Amino acid sequence: MFQINRQEIEWGGRTLSIETGKIARQSDGAVVITYGQTTLLCTVVAAKTPKPDIDFFPLTVHYQEKAFAAGKIPGGFFKREGRPSEKEVLTSRLIDRPIRPLFPENFRNETQVICTLLSHDLENNPDMVAMIGASAALAISGIPFLGPLGAARIGYKNGDYLLNPVGNDITTSELDLAVAGTREGVLMVESEASQLSEEIMLGAVVFGHEAFQPVIDMIEKLAQKCGKESWVIEDKSSEEKPVYDILHKELESDLRAAYSDTVKQSRSQKISDLREKALSLFEDNEDVADGLVLSQFKKLEKTIVRGDILKTKSRIDGRDLETVRPIVSEVGVVPGTHGSALFTRGETQALVVATLGTSQDEQVVDALEGEYRERFMLHYNFPPFSVGEAGRLGSPGRREIGHGKLAWRSLNPMMPDKEAFPYVVRAVSEITESNGSSSMATVCGTSLALMDAGVPLEKPVAGIAMGLIQEGKDFAVLSDILGDEDHLGDMDFKVAGTKDGVTSLQMDIKVTSITKEIMEVALNQARDGRLHILGEMSSALTDSRGDVSTNAPRIESLQINKDKIRDVIGSGGKVIREICEVSGCKVDISEEGLIEVAGPNQASIDKALNIIKGITEEPEVGKIYKSKVVKIMDFGAFVDYCGNKSGLVHISQLAQDRVEKVTDVVNLGDEVFVKLTGFDDRGKSRLSMKIVNQETGEEINAEVRESSSKAGG
Repeated sequence: MFQINRQEIEWGGRTLSIETGKIARQSDGAVVITYGQTTLLCTVVAAKTPKPDIDFFPLTVHYQEKAFAAGKIPGGFFKREGRPSEKEVLTSRLIDRPIRPLFPENFRNETQVICTLLSHDLENNPDMVAMIGASAALAISGIPFLGPLGAARIGYKNGDYLLNPVGNDITTSELDLAVAGTREGVLMVESEASQLSEEIMLGAVVFGHEAFQPVIDMIEKLAQKCGKESWVIEDKSSEEKPVYDILHKELESDLRAAYSDTVKQSRSQKISDLREKALSLFEDNEDVADGLVLSQFKKLEKTIVRGDILKTKSRIDGRDLETVRPIVSEVGVVPGTHGSALFTRGETQALVVATLGTSQDEQVVDALEGEYRERFMLHYNFPPFSVGEAGRLGSPGRREIGHGKLAWRSLNPMMPDKEAFPYVVRAVSEITESNGSSSMATVCGTSLALMDAGVPLEKPVAGIAMGLIQEGKDFAVLSDILGDEDHLGDMDFKVAGTKDGVTSLQMDIKVTSITKEIMEVALNQARDGRLHILGEMSSALTDSRGDVSTNAPRIESLQINKDKIRDVIGSGGKVIREICEVSGCKVDISEEGLIEVAGPNQASIDKALNIIKGITEEPEVGKIYKSKVVKIMDFGAFVDYCGNKSGLVHISQLAQDRVEKVTDVVNLGDEVFVKLTGFDDRGKSRLSMKIVNQETGEEINAEVRESSSKAGG
């Protein structure tokens, strides 16, 4: 009944297997891929006819995790998977980015790739496995695809590169880099790094490209065995050339003039008008679809812009290849917030606000691997007014989530740990203007806003976006690309880092591959640009402010013995509620006994800490304590000292002179100083007042006590 085909290799110390022919047989291509004990079903389906009147490739990619893959039942009321998690969105984008350039330029059939996680061994990350599975499904589907591609995750530890690291190698690695590409070159890179050099980053990309070659071999063998017959794409060059020739004749000079306008809004309007004019040229010709006209208009745009850059080394706005647009950096621009910054680079602008909170504000993430908490959050928003448009406002889309995560990766290696800075940090980037690389503007603006809020970043972080124009062997790498250069170019290459190294690298290629030479040029050119931007940012702030904003809550931490946690909480939370009510603070206690006290001012925090110390502190023999008389007896006075500890000051220890009556020295409610001299056989405290100066709280010198005693006798 089933005609099953299977390929298997040992890769990175584990078995990678791909099987097809048993599941999802009605799709154009379907594989079950397993790496270690992590298994996914990857399918692809494409419409048999092109979508009319469009000038883009309608591809959608969905990565979805099922709770049963980790032996779990979904939380919540409905007990089924709901909206995609952030990880699912990011993984979907990760798969989309390298496969999209591998479809023929004139392929317009609606195509859908779905990767479903069936089993997760909680060790091997499913994202690279899903990417390989999608590549395999496409390779056997018959759908026109210029693959296959391979993918790998690369770590870096003790000077060595690691292939698909797991366990301790992941947590101790200085690099987390995902790379995908074809046999010829790299198509996509996504990474987070601990200030590594450009040479190490390039080495990791090359190492990854070499490491996934056996995966490509494996997919090719599978396709040779069971691949479907390739679809025949209709050659439309005979239809396209006459349309292109007319557009070139009628609009070339006007379009070239429009692109010479250095103001984005004006330039965009002129190009939009010409696009409408292009459609009007063929409105009476029913044989020419709007989609064909628009695709040929875009081709004309590319020819003009790309050709001029390669020929003159001068760009749309008149810059040379390496110049960064003018930068203005400002901090403290939003009064009343904990930290804020406005970063403007040319016609791209990010308004970033940082907010500090307590551990109660941590983001709880319920992942298949288990629940964890996030102390640093970065959210990116791209409202339509940033590009001069009126559009729909709603929940963040895939692009916003992806850009926010890229900026988060760029800054996360420089964030202080909890012991050094107990605050939870949220940064929100509002893109108020956009003309190229708003994600890198977010990196720069967030770095400034965090420093303005008093977050002790290890070093300031900046980012820059690089572009590429390539025709044959001739190429030009562009620093700080414009939106049009991104749209019409061959590469989006984003690098973020400090003055000492790279913290994040993201690369997307629109051609079939990119060479090591081009990557090396781009990395070195990006380093120069990044250092220039850091220098411009220093005009606003060179380092984090010495203290958190006066608008932010004050937080101090205290480590106590875990055995004392129940004493601080009290029965039913009674004690901790009283501490909060008396001091006006919020008190959080971790399972490890770390207490965080957040309050409006230092006085309230000190009050809470003193109460907690009193509850948790063990009495120390020889130490003097301020105490309160709580009970009067004929033989002495009972006092509360060291928090909630009680003890008796015997009548003989009340004063230097002989005491006839306890109330001659102390009364109920009096505050006195006592010294703990020891414990008796039953563990009862031995306290003395007579050896402590009741005015200063200091111990009376032994010689003074002896002379005073003789004088009294």
